[in-house]
Amino acid sequence: MFLITAKNGRMDSEDRRSRHCPYLDTINRSVLDFDFEKLCSISLSHINAYACLVCGKYFQGRGLKSHAYIHSVQFSHHVFLNLHTLKFYCLPDNYEIIDSSLEDITYVLKPTFAKQQIANLDKQAKLSRAYDGTTYLPGIVGLNNIKANDYANAVLQALSNVPPLRNYFLEEDNYKNIKRPPGDIMFLLVQRFGELMRKLWNPRNFKAHVSPHEMLQAVVLCSKKTFQITKQGDGVDFLSWFLNALHSALGGTKKRKKTIVTDVFQGSMRIFTKKLPHPDLPAEEKEQLLHNDEYQETMVESTFMYLTLDLPTAPLYKDEKEQLIIPQVPLFNILAKFNGITEKEYKTYKENFLKRFQLTKLPPYLIFCIKRFTKNNFFVEKNPTIVNFPITNVDLREYLSEEVQAVHKNTTYDLIANIVHDGKPSEGSYRIHVLHHGTGKWYELQDLQVTDILPQMITLSEAYIQIWKRRDNDETNQQGA
Repeated sequence: MFLITAKNGRMDSEDRRSRHCPYLDTINRSVLDFDFEKLCSISLSHINAYACLVCGKYFQGRGLKSHAYIHSVQFSHHVFLNLHTLKFYCLPDNYEIIDSSLEDITYVLKPTFAKQQIANLDKQAKLSRAYDGTTYLPGIVGLNNIKANDYANAVLQALSNVPPLRNYFLEEDNYKNIKRPPGDIMFLLVQRFGELMRKLWNPRNFKAHVSPHEMLQAVVLCSKKTFQITKQGDGVDFLSWFLNALHSALGGTKKRKKTIVTDVFQGSMRIFTKKLPHPDLPAEEKEQLLHNDEYQETMVESTFMYLTLDLPTAPLYKDEKEQLIIPQVPLFNILAKFNGITEKEYKTYKENFLKRFQLTKLPPYLIFCIKRFTKNNFFVEKNPTIVNFPITNVDLREYLSEEVQAVHKNTTYDLIANIVHDGKPSEGSYRIHVLHHGTGKWYELQDLQVTDILPQMITLSEAYIQIWKRRDNDETNQQGA
């Protein structure tokens, strides 16, 4: 055994490189899991963390008396990987190991994607095989539910299947040089999201699922604990916060500076607002007030990242078998809110307004959030209405203003992701249907469970969030309907 006692001795030993470490056969790939926070299991320090490739635990340092060194002597575990530099070492002898057979381990820790590889992702239908023999489709991979984070898992899964957003984050060079102010923690969200994208799409994973542990820790930190791992959150609230946080962390601003987030999801609309007189006033007084400037209709241009679709009120009565009737509504009925004609009343504490909406720009990927939950002073109610929607060929031309219709060539959308909320408002669960572009097949993901599903079954669920892809330049429908 080769021990280092002096500084010079340590430098000399680091220069010694072995191409043939006798302990490489002790590496146990089935226990290696790089999804968790890179910190020492004893000192809980992030500095100089090494993974023991025999038992999978993380330890600090490799010098004499360090936790990794003591572990190697105590348990005769000799092969370690520096989680930051991606270099392999043999302890306690403390020499670097250079061996091409270890490249699969560094690729799992830090997957990288070439431009050509990214370009071909949506053309491939090839299954990958995990180390334990299970097969999986890259991108259609289960996410671990640590305690109550299925709401975040579903949103992250949906976003990972939006090709332009995914492609941007698969290539770290796209965002690693963005300048951020000193002490800014929000960029952590960008880094962790990029890491998660690369893990979800890694064709050489050791296991057929991914734990979003580091991503969710960044969410808890950056949202100042608004969104938790241990407490069920709302999918729409999380999606809204996450997209806006990503946009600003990438250097985007509200008006001028665009980012990949706004390029993919941002549309625009006109909002017409008209103030209403107080309903208790006499009719004559109301009539007079309507001539005042204050009660005239105003118009503002506004951008949006998603459209909120309101459901009709669910009936309270039961049918003859004492069963509650589950109402159904066509998607186009609830889209009528944006046709520029339909007026909707909005009440504030003091005043009432009538509003109508008209779309002026449709984004490449359009997000619908179906408003299922209403909060009152006492509790949250869920509307169980089923929305009937086609999976392909939804034309939104009629919701654009006339002058914009001439400019907008493509207004037809196909569904690519459908997030469902099952159960009661406070203790329900989330699952997601996603379209795999390479195979044209639909899959249902609920945490670690991945199953294929018939497209006809998707429309029977209580859809909560949907992502639609605009067909561009005469694209044909690729889905297995």
